[in-house]
Amino acid sequence: MKRLFDVVCSFFLLCLFSFPMLLIAVSIKLTSKGQILYWSDRVGLNNTIFKMPKFRTMRSDTPIVATHLLDNPDKYYTPIGPFLRKFSLDELPQLWSVFRGHMSFVGPRPALFNQADLIALRTEKGVHKITPGITGWAQVNGRDDLPIPIKVEYDAYYLENKSFLLNLKILAFTFYKVIKKEGVRH
Repeated sequence: MKRLFDVVCSFFLLCLFSFPMLLIAVSIKLTSKGQILYWSDRVGLNNTIFKMPKFRTMRSDTPIVATHLLDNPDKYYTPIGPFLRKFSLDELPQLWSVFRGHMSFVGPRPALFNQADLIALRTEKGVHKITPGITGWAQVNGRDDLPIPIKVEYDAYYLENKSFLLNLKILAFTFYKVIKKEGVRH
């Protein structure tokens, strides 16, 4: 049921957002050098690596680490990067990952390939057995403001309590928090 929901909704949203995504792509190309999309190596189901697309919000020479680990993230942003991140528009290409089955709408956010501490804790708690999501229980309960152990506790809670109703609740909270721009630090 969840996979069917993901396929149908991601296809619909890819069609619905195709024009805004085209405008974002053109804006990125006109305001900065480099690719339009950034393909990030992420940890997926059962700790397999997959390529997750995002609209590029950082310069091409940015170190490959989580944004909060950069000394001064602001110096790496493209001219429209902060706007795209503030409204989570950089995440729209992930609809393709949902359509393909590498991601789901709801699940733990996929870790960067080099976030060994997060990957190890998730594996210990069994969270690696869930398809990662565009949003998840940890995202609606703090997102960028959560330390890794707390984030993994939220992911474990989702693993133990996942249901269609919880997914709908998370999606509703996500929509609300994106509109309010809550929990976005970078």
